[in-house]
Amino acid sequence: MVVAIYTTIDDINTARRIAQTLTEEQLVACVNIIPNIESVYRWNGKIENSNEIILIAKTVDQNVKKTIQRIKQLHKYDIPDIIVLPVIGGLKDYLDYISMETS
Repeated sequence: MVVAIYTTIDDINTARRIAQTLTEEQLVACVNIIPNIESVYRWNGKIENSNEIILIAKTVDQNVKKTIQRIKQLHKYDIPDIIVLPVIGGLKDYLDYISMETS
């Protein structure tokens, strides 16, 4: 099964390093880097606002635990926003590509 792993990070250089590492290690087939989002969240009892970058990594469910661990190792945040989203459909050729590149 193909999944998308969503995370946010606070700087572009770290985002690129995480994307490059995950791809080189074949934990993921590809990572989209979406810059310049604004996040509003509660942290330590206060409402925070920050500019962040979204990473969306495509992989297979067998790689989820390793990918999450690797993101945590490379991430700056104490508790990174890491969410796994099941892919319930898509272009079969693309889904096959993800499976092929992550095995």
